[in-house]
Amino acid sequence: MGDRHELLSVENLSISFPGRNGPVFVVNDVSFDILPEETVGLVGESGSGKTISALAVMRLNRRPAHIEGGKVWFQGEDLNTKTERQMNLIRGGSISMIFQSPRSSLNPLMQVGDQIARVFRIRQGMDQKTAFKKTEEMLRRVGIPEAVRHLTSYPHELSGGMCQRVLIAMMIACEPKLLIADEPTTSLDVTVQAQIFDLIRHVQETQRMAVLLITHDMGVVAEMCNRMVVM
Repeated sequence: MGDRHELLSVENLSISFPGRNGPVFVVNDVSFDILPEETVGLVGESGSGKTISALAVMRLNRRPAHIEGGKVWFQGEDLNTKTERQMNLIRGGSISMIFQSPRSSLNPLMQVGDQIARVFRIRQGMDQKTAFKKTEEMLRRVGIPEAVRHLTSYPHELSGGMCQRVLIAMMIACEPKLLIADEPTTSLDVTVQAQIFDLIRHVQETQRMAVLLITHDMGVVAEMCNRMVVM
């Protein structure tokens, strides 16, 4: 069982895909833990199982991926025993995740203000007026200029960096204890990458959350992380 002081504990996680001659393991007996308010880098080459391990934490792996074994403990509770309804409350609640491609993670048919406000309404029970007021405040907080105007923007009208800021705003609205950031700056230029990492660091400090940062960039690990796990 995970130690009571650990926020997240992954124990002996193994994940396979079906192969011609039996299961092919893409993750084999991986263990790591994260303490509250800590940043841990999950590093490795492409195809080393970083993303699929993070998805396993949230029970988001889809077939043909198969979890062969292992435990995932979060806040002292075994996530493997949770029902799908219970996991839906944890995902986007206590645990949030931002992905490599920010624009594709947003609903292309909804204005970004509606998407963030929806989180406030569902997760915090706010009425529509209060939710939109908080959304405007959140857009300013993550550094989006002309926040009022961008409430009515669609994802395709925003740059990649601004879309990532919108996702971070949605994450903050959930008030997570753990943020999983999967190569969050892959598609962004160097200047915007630095801005996004500064924003993640600032949000971590103000929200007092832990971060699991998936990356292949050792420079980012040195700058952002307390510890690293090598896949």
